[in-house]
Amino acid sequence: MPFSNHDPHNLTELARTVVLGIQIQRRKARGKGTARQEKQVDEIRAKAEAREAARRK
Repeated sequence: MPFSNHDPHNLTELARTVVLGIQIQRRKARGKGTARQEKQVDEIRAKAEAREAARRK
């Protein structure tokens, strides 16, 4: 079930995305790569969008 009508993410996915965003910013500040965390965020978004698209049909 989505957290809001405007966003396909549920509460767990939102929390994971926020934590990953914090990790990304910390790693960027240290000059380290962030590709793995960005890929995880993209996977979370894709999964949420696919689930909500299937639910709407």
